[in-house]
Amino acid sequence: MRRTTKTYLALAALVMPVLVFAQSEVEREVTWSGEVAAIFQEKCQECHRPNSIAPMSLLTYEEAKLFAPVIRFRVENRVMPPWHVNPQVGIQDFANDRGLSDEERAAILAWVDQGAPEGDASEAPVPLDFNDALVWRLEDQMGSAPDLVVASEPFDLDAVTQDKWFRPSTPTGLTEERWVKAIEIRPKNDASRRVVHHSLAFLVQQEDGKRGLPGDVDVPFGPSLFMEWAVGKAGQIFRPDTGKLMMPGSQIMWEMHLHANGERVPNAQVELGVWFHDEPPEHRTILSMFDAQGPHSLDIPPHEIAVTRGTFVLSAPARIENFQPHMHMRGKAMSMEAIYPNGEREMLSFVDNFQWNWQINYVYEEDAAPIVPKGTVIITTAWHDNTADNPYNPDPNQWVGWGDRTVDEMAHNWVDVTYL
Repeated sequence: MRRTTKTYLALAALVMPVLVFAQSEVEREVTWSGEVAAIFQEKCQECHRPNSIAPMSLLTYEEAKLFAPVIRFRVENRVMPPWHVNPQVGIQDFANDRGLSDEERAAILAWVDQGAPEGDASEAPVPLDFNDALVWRLEDQMGSAPDLVVASEPFDLDAVTQDKWFRPSTPTGLTEERWVKAIEIRPKNDASRRVVHHSLAFLVQQEDGKRGLPGDVDVPFGPSLFMEWAVGKAGQIFRPDTGKLMMPGSQIMWEMHLHANGERVPNAQVELGVWFHDEPPEHRTILSMFDAQGPHSLDIPPHEIAVTRGTFVLSAPARIENFQPHMHMRGKAMSMEAIYPNGEREMLSFVDNFQWNWQINYVYEEDAAPIVPKGTVIITTAWHDNTADNPYNPDPNQWVGWGDRTVDEMAHNWVDVTYL
């Protein structure tokens, strides 16, 4: 792997254009009942409802109208819904797409600009019936309850406190190797659902790195992201004839991001459900960390925008399943490109509006996931904004290096790679 670093003074150094949305030009009347309510049901209400993580409910017209100016600002600036991949470059077909189309975005902006009219209430869609029971959402699709359930240790969260990150480890209890068909994480109780912003589960295990892989594959192994939970994400069913390997003696290392909501929660907890293949699948999926810059060389000067870039050469043909940037408070943008053995270079995905408190996994549709040949170079490029223009920057006067704290930085890309 080869890494290079350059520092630039402005985001104008980006070779790819950043999309800017103009004033809405929709001339027809747009109403809540006729159009906007349906958009909110599909893209907003999973979070924006009582007993969920969002700060306000948007279930009814009265609730939405009250927040219309805020909605307009966040929609126009692509802050909400949290889907930050650039819609003009790279792959655009995602299995978990929660973003707004250009038409949906224009309709919401026009609705606010027209005074947020309700329209004919009889035309409004039937309100959604949210199932808040603690059930495994993949159970119906899988035809059974999980084969294995692993729970984190509970965390005692004060009613009023800063955000907390809790990182315990839990043995899986496996005594033989098993191949994973599907995974889901969920909060373990109702109180946890109200305070867990997101949770990551890392799989820690000892292996030689060759099980279930083509003979010439060279993959760096270590703790790897196994699954994550965030509001609106149910879990992951791996593609047919693929899966992940769990070894005997493995552990789950958790990272829980907890956000206080005014009530003490003495037992904030998440749990992981795993469904296994009956027989080993044909192909193994490896979750790989593609660095834009490693822990020992990430160095971001004060008052500058830093650009870092890293490369990884695939040692066998593979399918790239997803794109999940990971940075902290100064993270601004990240891209993933491929250089093929014939010299052709292709942009796969570009998040140009990274939001550090949303760790979004952009999962490609099966027909859109690129299949690449042996020798393909994956390039990960990260932009960090350490200037006063970054509203999330805690101190633009500081040099910033790699670290676990949100005031430190990281620059990597979690990618599921299925070796073929």
